[in-house]
Amino acid sequence: MADDLPDTPREPRFATGHESEGRPAALIAWGLYILSLPSANLLVIVGLIVAYAGRSGSDGVSRAHIDAQIGLFWSVFWWTILLWTGIAICLVAFFAMPDMGIVLIPLALLLGLGLLFLTVWFTIKSIIGLFRLLGDKAP
Repeated sequence: MADDLPDTPREPRFATGHESEGRPAALIAWGLYILSLPSANLLVIVGLIVAYAGRSGSDGVSRAHIDAQIGLFWSVFWWTILLWTGIAICLVAFFAMPDMGIVLIPLALLLGLGLLFLTVWFTIKSIIGLFRLLGDKAP
């Protein structure tokens, strides 16, 4: 009698979703990352939230993109904190020791240039990520 029953799973399915389920979240997150520059980095936070929200329902290439988006955000976040801390230290040291200005001001400007480079790199990396997702390629 048990042989007459169709093969039905007896256990609930706890696996992640289909690959296409995470694709819209990955597309939206890349778009928000790209728009973070004109939005004074406010949309990058929204993009991060979208990536975290879409992470559980994605698989395959979409999941790889979402993981890359989350990793990209956190790496840029910590580099930004590091560079701003360096600039703040340079400025405090300059006001404490004005005679060291010949060293501290160029160092602060160099760190500011690092912030600019980081912003441009983040935007270019996001554009490349979007094009790779549209082409169904890993990030």
